[in-house]
Amino acid sequence: MAGTVTMYSTTWCGYCRRLKGQMDREGIAYTEINIEHDPDSAKFVESVNNGNQLVPTVVVVPKQGGESVAMPNPSLAQVKTALGA
Repeated sequence: MAGTVTMYSTTWCGYCRRLKGQMDREGIAYTEINIEHDPDSAKFVESVNNGNQLVPTVVVVPKQGGESVAMPNPSLAQVKTALGA
């Protein structure tokens, strides 16, 4: 798929595990960042979620040069749409 996907997650998040499995099955490559181990990423997640550490938060940057989009707890369909798939 075109574009880049970054998933902000935690080790205990069931929604994160589910979305990772779905993206793996669909062949969507992503970078995972654990907000429990990276304070700066935790601050970023808070900044795009009204002060909440909501995970998974997924940031998609379309390859076609579109604007990046940050999505709290997105569905696989939302990730694919953001990628332009």
